[in-house]
Amino acid sequence: MNKLFTPVQVGRYTLSNRLVMAPMTRSRAQYDGTPGELATEYYAQRATIGLIVAEGTQPSDDGQGYLMTPGIYTDAHVAGWRKITTAIHNKGGHIFIQLMHAGRMSHPDNTPHHRQGVAPSAIAPATPMFTVKGMQDIPVPRALSTEEVRQTVADFRFAARRAIEAGADGVEIHGANAYLIQQFLAPSANTRTDEYGGSIENRARFALEVAAAVAEEIGADRTAIRLSPGITMWGIDEGDEGPALYRYLVAELNKLGLAYLHIMEQGNETLLKEIRERWTQTLIVNRPGQPREKIGSDVQSGLAELEAYGQMVLANPDFVERLKANALMNDADRNTFFGGSAQGYIDYPALNTI
Repeated sequence: MNKLFTPVQVGRYTLSNRLVMAPMTRSRAQYDGTPGELATEYYAQRATIGLIVAEGTQPSDDGQGYLMTPGIYTDAHVAGWRKITTAIHNKGGHIFIQLMHAGRMSHPDNTPHHRQGVAPSAIAPATPMFTVKGMQDIPVPRALSTEEVRQTVADFRFAARRAIEAGADGVEIHGANAYLIQQFLAPSANTRTDEYGGSIENRARFALEVAAAVAEEIGADRTAIRLSPGITMWGIDEGDEGPALYRYLVAELNKLGLAYLHIMEQGNETLLKEIRERWTQTLIVNRPGQPREKIGSDVQSGLAELEAYGQMVLANPDFVERLKANALMNDADRNTFFGGSAQGYIDYPALNTI
């Protein structure tokens, strides 16, 4: 495990260790998308981890899917995030803000503008979503026009610039977990007949255009992307061509010289190794549910340069210190994951407070 605690270069930055706080939606932002008052303390508490990847943050009004999630496209958003980035930097940490466009995973009751969700095609995900009125079925989204797809690329570019203005070290593009970018990748969500649908190359086009636009705007060494090959949640099915799609997509992304690729591993070890072969920059691997005794195994084997963890970091603000000391970990309280106030957010004890 010792290799976990050695420095590593990620883009233009040297991180103090090879551990990453995975992005986790907490639904505690203000109604206008400005980060909540407690978010600064929440992130600063965890600044000893090598890299913080902030929760999914919408790049535009239409990018919002859930209640009380942050944005990064208005002056108020920038001011709110600047408090967070400053607090993290004051403790020697680094933060990438994750740009997440929810696409069809949205409900009009969850957003200030109350508009219909947008997606590659007018296909509902056939799943309910929590709203201010309780659980409701997600309605059929509106298919983006070709010009609107290009405008959405521009929205990502603008949000990336605003993230840097807010003091973020970089941005991670959310191309995973059944959100807009992965909706373009999956035939079950994308039946388009223009240049963004049909073939593997066409379905990968939106992801590649977003990555290229963001890299051009803020620098490839401050741009990253997260993918979840093979995930089947919320109506996403990449079909038999899925592995070939990711082999193509990763090889094309590799040409951009991005800071890192973040893979949420779904059990296809063969594909993960093929991705590693095609990706010559920094690789972060996130294995949901990874047992503690296997922490560090992907770094030690050379498969990945860094490993990302979610719930364990959520519940243990001093995650790195606990690993070094082989100390017990706090258990995460699932009842406080989404929404609420300080409880289950900033009140998990550190070792030096027990």
